[in-house]
Amino acid sequence: MSSLFPALFPASSDGPGDRVALRFGERSLTYGGLAGAAGAVAARVRGAGRVAVWATTELETAVAVTGALLAGVAAVPLNPKSGEKELAHILSDSAPGLVLAAPEAELPSALGDLERVDVGVGAGADGGCAGLREEHASPGDPALIVYTSGTTGPPKGAVIPRRALASTLDALADAWQWTADDVLVHGLPLFHVHGLVLGILGPLRRGGSVRHLGRFGTEGVVRELNEGATMLFGVPTMYHRIAEALPADPGLAKALAGARLLVSGSAALPVHDHERIAAATGRRVIERYGMTETLMNTSVRADGEARAGTVGVPLPGVELRLVEEDGSAITAYDGETVGEIQVRGPNLFTGYLNRPDATAAAFTADGFFRTGDMAVREPDGYVRIVGRKATDLIKSGGYKIGAGEIENALLEHPGVREAAVTGEPDADLGERIVAWIVPVDPQSPPADEELADHVARRLAPHKRPRVVRHLDALPRNDMGKIMKRALSGA
Repeated sequence: MSSLFPALFPASSDGPGDRVALRFGERSLTYGGLAGAAGAVAARVRGAGRVAVWATTELETAVAVTGALLAGVAAVPLNPKSGEKELAHILSDSAPGLVLAAPEAELPSALGDLERVDVGVGAGADGGCAGLREEHASPGDPALIVYTSGTTGPPKGAVIPRRALASTLDALADAWQWTADDVLVHGLPLFHVHGLVLGILGPLRRGGSVRHLGRFGTEGVVRELNEGATMLFGVPTMYHRIAEALPADPGLAKALAGARLLVSGSAALPVHDHERIAAATGRRVIERYGMTETLMNTSVRADGEARAGTVGVPLPGVELRLVEEDGSAITAYDGETVGEIQVRGPNLFTGYLNRPDATAAAFTADGFFRTGDMAVREPDGYVRIVGRKATDLIKSGGYKIGAGEIENALLEHPGVREAAVTGEPDADLGERIVAWIVPVDPQSPPADEELADHVARRLAPHKRPRVVRHLDALPRNDMGKIMKRALSGA
């Protein structure tokens, strides 16, 4: 390995090769087995430039990405649920030399012209205790090209360098006291930063273990935590299901109480779910904040206060500032002044593939990335995100209002199961606040005025919803994020 850059998997050669590195259901690989299987992938793809990975939630996906990283080749994770048009765009844009997939995977026709390499993880893939041997690489070499959700146009490929993986995972190890002794359990998809970088590469960098549930379920969480898992990663939808199940499942409460760390990410976890989980288990879920382009920026620390509704403090090496609409920095950390988050540090991507215009627009002159997320900052440095600039910042009656705090207030009402808040044009106010509600009892939903008064009492009169609309379910993407752009046409 080049002295220019430390190995991405330094811990793999420190411990015994018979330690389990990855487990997906009944299938597992030791570190020795992973070294053999990933080493075989690396030998096959070396020099390929870029490789696509059919990122199913299987052992083969983890091996494929690890092998590409060992070879110094950029991996392009493909969402198996992507439509033909989106896949065609990603393949045209990233131009991978081949596609890695599990042998039994059925690939769509959009991948028909790519050479296919089946990833083997059988008994013959045994690397003994040789460790994960990496090719020479530089800090800025591309490690992953992860495509954004494309809410404002075709997905853009964020080029994530090797230094970003290393710096983010080491910063999280510092914040979470993450070691080789930790066993992580999660059921996250592997085409995204959360499940792949944090959920697979994170344990491998530490020399620990990961147990993937395949499909999230509280039964699997209980089983794995009772069998030695120490950390649970999830998205708000998963923790909401946990909160809903806790009253009738003392075994779930006991298992969660025994975990060292419960982490939520990819979207804000409603305060109501925070409190329900804490009341039942005595443990508080901690949140972190990141993006595809930045990996992780902030987190509540394991040795800090798990303050519901916040994403903690900037991680080591990350510079974070809030700015006004004119770009001027906000210096008053008063927990009230809303500004856009901008970040700078080794965790950032290097740019959007083939999109120099979009890359230039994403950065300020002094190198800060414009996240588009709006937040306030407490006097002690804790960051509380109030929403996206494009969809969650509502300008009403001269006030800048974050949708997130209104959503949290609505979810505290016993008649509300799910809630989302948007703004729509208003001749008098500029924008009026619209609440989208999934009631607990569709036959007897809470009255609109009751909900508006409920919010006004908890927050302020100017934050009360002016319009309430009822839905059977909120539109969500694969990571559980509410797709607010879809609400405008609901």
